[in-house]
Amino acid sequence: MPQRSSHRVVLMVDDNSNPFEMGCAIEVFGLERPELERELYDFRLCAAGPETRMRDGFFTLTGVAGLEAAESADTLIVPNRPDTEAPRSERVLDVIRRAHARGARLVGFCSGAFTLAEAGLLDGRRAACHWMWADAFRARFPQVGLEPDVLFVDDGDILTASGSASALDLGLHLVRRDHGAEIANHVSRRLVFAAHRDGGQRQFVERPVPEVPDESLGPLLVWAQERLGEPLAVADLAARAAVSAATLHRRFRSQLGTTPLAWLTGERVALACRLIERGEERLDVVAARSGLGTAANLRARLRRETGLSPSAYRKRFGATP
Repeated sequence: MPQRSSHRVVLMVDDNSNPFEMGCAIEVFGLERPELERELYDFRLCAAGPETRMRDGFFTLTGVAGLEAAESADTLIVPNRPDTEAPRSERVLDVIRRAHARGARLVGFCSGAFTLAEAGLLDGRRAACHWMWADAFRARFPQVGLEPDVLFVDDGDILTASGSASALDLGLHLVRRDHGAEIANHVSRRLVFAAHRDGGQRQFVERPVPEVPDESLGPLLVWAQERLGEPLAVADLAARAAVSAATLHRRFRSQLGTTPLAWLTGERVALACRLIERGEERLDVVAARSGLGTAANLRARLRRETGLSPSAYRKRFGATP
């Protein structure tokens, strides 16, 4: 039987909650993954009442646990909904405050940042929300450090995602934080979704009608991923794509919301993480194979990306003998 998880993730739903974000949470945290031979999370849904009318009355949710289920959550995903001006019930806010007070990790998807701010938990902290609500959020919660143009914000024990699809980005970020890059990659492959988009990437990625038949970066990205250990630079990517560095930069910005250098560095750090997880202990070898060059650069990049030193990362995510 798969090894059971002791980390409980609880998703709270409230009247008019968005079904998409609920589905994202279930997909990332709730599905069984027998091929991993372990359960990543113990997942529960809960609601304030026996029936919850979801957004625009698309359907009514019944048969889920009451709010008492949130009292044992290690990670609590708070309610979100499109009517951000409507106040939350004090009962729901009290559950969220108690979870935070006892050390639970809090997560808000899309308009979930409004819920966390209404509970008084974001004052003086960084947060993300959907760009279309940025002005309204700032007006209501001026003490919150809103970052309106990013996919998600990881502020330690409180994390917020900007919009619907970025709920998947933040969910995979949490899996990577909890279980390492290899497991996160597995989950992303099941989702057929990008394994890693940095939270600092832009929310809105322009996708204009191309003036040429095909400017997709897909083939170039695959080519580069197969050569991360080589002395690959942005100029090499541009030469491979047969465009100028400036044109390549514009394509990365429009299609991926990041720069070629940032993408290349992120891919190399992800590869370094996987090598450490698979048991490689020689930092100079990890640095060389991932293209990060030196052990010192590996240490700096890994700490910036994961908050952990290579030894701490190995201890947390490394292969068990």
